[in-house]
Amino acid sequence: MSRKITFAINEYYHIYNRGVDKRIIFENDSDYKRFVLLLYLCNGKSPVNFNSLSNWKGPTSSELIKDVFNYNRGKQLIALGAYCLMPNHFHILAREISENGISTFMHKVGTAYTMYFNGCRERTGALFQGTYKAEHANNDEYLKYLFSYIHLNPVKIIEPNWKEKGIADEQKTKRYLVSYPYSSYMDYLGIKREFSKIIDWKNFPDYFPSKSTFSKYLDDWLKFTPAKTKKAKP
Repeated sequence: MSRKITFAINEYYHIYNRGVDKRIIFENDSDYKRFVLLLYLCNGKSPVNFNSLSNWKGPTSSELIKDVFNYNRGKQLIALGAYCLMPNHFHILAREISENGISTFMHKVGTAYTMYFNGCRERTGALFQGTYKAEHANNDEYLKYLFSYIHLNPVKIIEPNWKEKGIADEQKTKRYLVSYPYSSYMDYLGIKREFSKIIDWKNFPDYFPSKSTFSKYLDDWLKFTPAKTKKAKP
């Protein structure tokens, strides 16, 4: 578990959390998409009036997605550089750009998603395992590494022990990553989709000036050896 840290304006942070008792928090496609929409919708100082969004309580539709991206959310709280949603946890790479931005943003996202999740299932109680965790990316090397760590998380779904044993089928793994829709991986490859505008490119270093630069960097990390990587929180 990470130690408690104080967020600072213009600093970068790896934020993550999992379901209480390691339970599944994304059970279907609509759950994943709803959380991604909240990453955009809750990233503003204005309160969110969910009742003003058509079909908010229903399935995630193209009409709802359009409504969310047209919503006046006010001044941004954070810059979002990368994200990845896994069945029982999530990762976010954020830069704080407003005072108390990360704390406010995470509270809004966590509360809104728990209300949605519980409401759909007639469930009550906590969904996440306590307060989210955060690590300060306080040097350039670690910040760049986080782009690979976050985006390569889905490999564990098809290759659970890849970090210990290596990739069994590199081409299959690459195809899986490209097709995994619940992260910002596609956005860094330049694949146009409805969620691309969530990523705030201008507020992060230009480590990957082209999609080939990004692809090569992650390919290098797929050729994993235990001695090569740093420890990072799951």
